[in-house]
Amino acid sequence: MIRTRGETVFGYFNVLILALVSLSMLFPFLHIAAKSLSSEGHVLAKDILLWPRGFTTISFEYVLSNKQFYYSFLNSVFITVVGTIISMALTILAAYPLSRRNLPYTRLLMLLFVITMFFSGGLIPTYLVVKQVGILNTLWALILPGALAPFNLILIRNFFTGVPDALEESARIDGASNIRILASVYLPLSVPALATVGMFYAVGYWNAFFQAMMYITERRLMPLQMFLLQLVTDEKSSELVVPDVFREVTPETVRAAAILCAVVPILFVYPFIQRYFVKGVMLGAVKG
Repeated sequence: MIRTRGETVFGYFNVLILALVSLSMLFPFLHIAAKSLSSEGHVLAKDILLWPRGFTTISFEYVLSNKQFYYSFLNSVFITVVGTIISMALTILAAYPLSRRNLPYTRLLMLLFVITMFFSGGLIPTYLVVKQVGILNTLWALILPGALAPFNLILIRNFFTGVPDALEESARIDGASNIRILASVYLPLSVPALATVGMFYAVGYWNAFFQAMMYITERRLMPLQMFLLQLVTDEKSSELVVPDVFREVTPETVRAAAILCAVVPILFVYPFIQRYFVKGVMLGAVKG
């Protein structure tokens, strides 16, 4: 296909704009990484941009020196993995029947889900519900109250609706039940949508700290984000600092190292998920 001059110029213009947008998002991350690996003098002099000066890993050693970091890390891993599995199961099991045209009162049911996106019971009633249920001061308090996100439900439901009816009809002719159709037809064809929504859930669980501040008081149950928050705000406390070793640690480098410790683990998940974002598994599913 021969491109016109205007299309070529427009393509280069798009590439330039997208490159600038990408750099604008990458710049803060590189700046934080450079600051976390720089020495105290250069950080206090504020001469760090994108490259560390006076290379040192003392800030990361400071963050990783507390055993609570590893306990909090495991708590966050549990919350993210188990929470994502539960959320995906609930989302799929709710989205599939809502995508069926023969389900009565579908619009009413969808309206009930949508209303929760704009109105909630409030902070105090939610806390009282969590307390009465008996999951206060447990990791389940960080998973169950927000296990189903209506926005993600709408995404999966819309994707299921786009699956050709011919696939379901052929499965029913073969005697497949609703569960078998969901597992053998809809889920394999919905891998990109499921991967995207699963990533939404995982990132949300990993980064959540406000729920931990409300429902968790025991230090052993503290998730990683809450631990890093306390590490930054209480960085001069005797519990977290070993004076003989970390005398040169500065608040800015600790803050930068803490941010990287929270971002890097979930960042490693993206390369494994990205391939599903661009793969067209629906292509050729039904012959014309």
